[in-house]
Amino acid sequence: MSKIVITGGAGFIGSHIAEKLVSEHEIIIIDNLDDYYSLELKRRNLKLLLANPNVQFIEGDITDTDLLRRVIDADVEFVYHEAAQAGVRISVEDPFKPNNVNVLGTLNVLKASLDAGVKRVINASSSSVYGKVKYLPFDEAHPTMPVSPYGVSKLAAEHYCRVFYEVYGLPTVSLRYFTVYGPRMRPDLAISIFTGKMLANEPITVYGDGKQTRDFTYIDDIVRVNRRLLDTNAADGYAMNVGGGHRITVNDLIAHLREITGSASEIVYSDKQKGDAEHTLADTSLAEKLVGYRPEVSIREGLGRFVAWYRQHR
Repeated sequence: MSKIVITGGAGFIGSHIAEKLVSEHEIIIIDNLDDYYSLELKRRNLKLLLANPNVQFIEGDITDTDLLRRVIDADVEFVYHEAAQAGVRISVEDPFKPNNVNVLGTLNVLKASLDAGVKRVINASSSSVYGKVKYLPFDEAHPTMPVSPYGVSKLAAEHYCRVFYEVYGLPTVSLRYFTVYGPRMRPDLAISIFTGKMLANEPITVYGDGKQTRDFTYIDDIVRVNRRLLDTNAADGYAMNVGGGHRITVNDLIAHLREITGSASEIVYSDKQKGDAEHTLADTSLAEKLVGYRPEVSIREGLGRFVAWYRQHR
């Protein structure tokens, strides 16, 4: 049974990866339980995971180099680096925290992994690295011109991963996630906010005219490609898109959710927020070529699954 470290393992994506791998691997979760969003949700995730004796939780921060050296030791084979200071809008207000966590924290994870002889570091990146749209869909050759400090920090982290592969020989892969959603998702993201408002028949605030588009990716597709990277070195050194491969306007997203929930919530349009990308759409052909990735869950099916989970658990 191999040992795997998951940074940010109490969060949305990290906890799903841990849940998938725990039957076959020993999992060590590092998470600082930052209160950027509900600690109750993170503790629920941990309670679910810690019911399995193969899971160990260490409360700590990836900016703590001594902690990482102790936890990522010679027995660790893989590291899933999911910890980050998320949030495009909050990064506009405070650009220093995402730099400290996402850039310096990633550098700490990479150095500890290199020193320990880890087989592979899988880094959670973001479609925010693209920023300004030159063409759609985004392929990996598209210029990277982030429009938020968060996007800049994730792009810098990617470059560190690439350099540690090319210069030091540490196998790394960066996955550019496109707006991940599903059960246990962060409550500050649009699908979660809209669903809660609709089920309460409360007004929904849309920033901008609602014509901006997003490529939403269901959590099961994200977990599937992460799991695949335990078994192949074909993507080592690459940054590659992991998306749903289709885009939808915010207005159409709301229409789908209205139909699923039966809600009559009013839509209130407000000013566009600084740092928000206008459009995203993933070309996932590189991930398909390298690791066989294909998104399997449509937006309609995924929204139905999420609303059903939300009704039960929130």
